[in-house]
Amino acid sequence: MATITRENIGLLNDKLIVQVGKEDYLPAFEQSLKKYAKNATLHGFRKGMVPAGMIKKMYGQSVFQDEVLRKVEKELNDFVVKEQLDIFAQPLPLDNDARMLDMNNPGDYAFAFEIGLKPNFDIHTENIQVTHYKIEVAEKEIEEEVSRLQKRHGHLAACDTITDDANVLTFLVTETDADGNKTENGIEKEMTRVVRNFSETFRPQLMGLQVGAILHTTAGEAFDEKEQAEFFKTLEQEGSPETPFTLALQKIELLESAPLDEALFTAVYPGRDINTEEAFRNAIKAEIEAYYESQSLNHVHDQIYHQLVDHTQIEVPENFLLRWLKEGGEKPKSPEEAEKEMPRFKSQLKWSLISTKLISENQITVDPEEIKEQAKKQLMSYMGSQNLDEAPWLDDYANRMMKDQKFVEETYMQLQTGKLFSILEKQVKEIPEQISLEDFAKKMQEHHH
Repeated sequence: MATITRENIGLLNDKLIVQVGKEDYLPAFEQSLKKYAKNATLHGFRKGMVPAGMIKKMYGQSVFQDEVLRKVEKELNDFVVKEQLDIFAQPLPLDNDARMLDMNNPGDYAFAFEIGLKPNFDIHTENIQVTHYKIEVAEKEIEEEVSRLQKRHGHLAACDTITDDANVLTFLVTETDADGNKTENGIEKEMTRVVRNFSETFRPQLMGLQVGAILHTTAGEAFDEKEQAEFFKTLEQEGSPETPFTLALQKIELLESAPLDEALFTAVYPGRDINTEEAFRNAIKAEIEAYYESQSLNHVHDQIYHQLVDHTQIEVPENFLLRWLKEGGEKPKSPEEAEKEMPRFKSQLKWSLISTKLISENQITVDPEEIKEQAKKQLMSYMGSQNLDEAPWLDDYANRMMKDQKFVEETYMQLQTGKLFSILEKQVKEIPEQISLEDFAKKMQEHHH
């Protein structure tokens, strides 16, 4: 009968020795050979009629090794479950050599494994203190957003003359020779550009021009390097800065901002019944405040994370983990690579232990319906819409996404982590502090450096 002995070899680091005898694996070995014989197809023999001796000679040794190792693995896994061992990753084999397994001389075998045990530790969230910044919304930011929305919902009006960097110009581009004559099979295409797209040195030549004006120039003279690339991309042609063109001005327009009236308020906030400029500005301010609050909460979560990881005392089996880094992944690492990766790996592992414990203690769960709703919200945010009721087809989309295992797993973790930090916000001590956007940005920059 198989037996397992356990021996401590270091901090949270044990050695398990699995011993199996002939009676543990020979019946399964003989049964597997019979299955091979039953299904084997070999030239000169009918299916299932290959002699047992030939099957054993051809496949016996590999089947023997498989059955012994399968029995060892089962005994090892059963022991871990029975003893309720909370271990890191999987047991790592210790100097086991499968070549010692000989079907012609079956006997008792012993296999050694190393395991890393997860530690017990305490978390004291009540001792954590964080700063919750309250970012002030300046009047200037509201005014800038009002202006942006007016332009976004504005319209292009025809003009007689180019007078502004914001004028939108439509012109016919014609490739010419050095004398300004149209080249045979050369480029000829209509194009639209804003005056500010042209180079600073060229813009003065545009001011005061009217529809019908023709300019002789080159790509290098009219545009900076980045805009030259866009220019030739629009023309669907390759060219050089020296390539000469004529620009025949066909239309001049200027974007006129939408007036601050109920039509704009409804276009920006449909269904909100906003009918005054004051209510419109208040709605904009509330949106900016909500965005700033989300940024501030991200910073609160970051502080909580670092406090937990940096100040929770957790011991780990470093020797086992270092060996697992070298040998346990899909691709083995050199000792130098493992040593270099170890600090970051320990930090990630520490957070995994902490978050798993907190999620269990706070009984945090995520059900499939929450994942489906998140799929809908993500798509609607990409489309710039807020009302899920206006898109009944979203159910079909969400059902398709629920079949995407990667999406489900990532969304599950995202929602679970969000719930965890929402709970932790209430458990830690928050110190509110008023701050300007500029000072908050500086602090974030300093933090990331």
